[in-house]
Amino acid sequence: MSVTSRYREAWEGFWREAPDDAGAVFWDAEPVLTAGRHLALFEPHLVDPGLPMLDVGCGNGTQTRFLAERFPRVIGVDLSAAALDHARRADRAGQAAYRLLDAAEKGEAQTLHAELGDGNVYVRGVLHQCEPDDRQPLVDSIATLAGERGRVFLVELAEAAGTALRGLAQGPSGPPAKLAPVLRHGIAPGEVADAAVPDYLRAAGLTVLASGELPLYTTEYTEDGARIELPSKWLVAGRPA
Repeated sequence: MSVTSRYREAWEGFWREAPDDAGAVFWDAEPVLTAGRHLALFEPHLVDPGLPMLDVGCGNGTQTRFLAERFPRVIGVDLSAAALDHARRADRAGQAAYRLLDAAEKGEAQTLHAELGDGNVYVRGVLHQCEPDDRQPLVDSIATLAGERGRVFLVELAEAAGTALRGLAQGPSGPPAKLAPVLRHGIAPGEVADAAVPDYLRAAGLTVLASGELPLYTTEYTEDGARIELPSKWLVAGRPA
């Protein structure tokens, strides 16, 4: 099973039009507020920090480059070739590698795992942007990439974030400037039930090792100057010992 063509085309259109400027994309917050906080939760659970680190749904690679400063081999993977073009342009030093991957296609994940071996996997805010039928295949592929020794860090918008996003989109002045292009390309964030995320991981053969809640920071601000934060939930998972 692969992702729908509508979903792929929506992301290609979005990334082709997205600016290269740092912080120009709605969810592209500084790593100190995103991957940096997540790593503090993820690293204690890594069986082998020397395994390849895969940033699944890497987009323009902001978090990938941060990870590449801390791990010996980092690969950013994304469905969108246009997103990877952004990532490569921004990574002038070639800190990370970037690969096109349809993570809902089992065969593609198996091929990458055969090449890299087990990997640690970082997934930030990807599930809620997928078509519902793609979510379990995506998590199955993440489990394939992790293999027996890898660990998975998955952070996902909480159900309550859907209410907040709808409020932003329907405000009297319309959606904030950085959210508007997301909606225009038909990438309106869907809602994943809070209880569904650990179920997806368990169905993929993974055990949830730790979980918690954190705000997910965006690069957008309200009219009174407050940074927009969305509630999110994080989980660390891996194969049973």
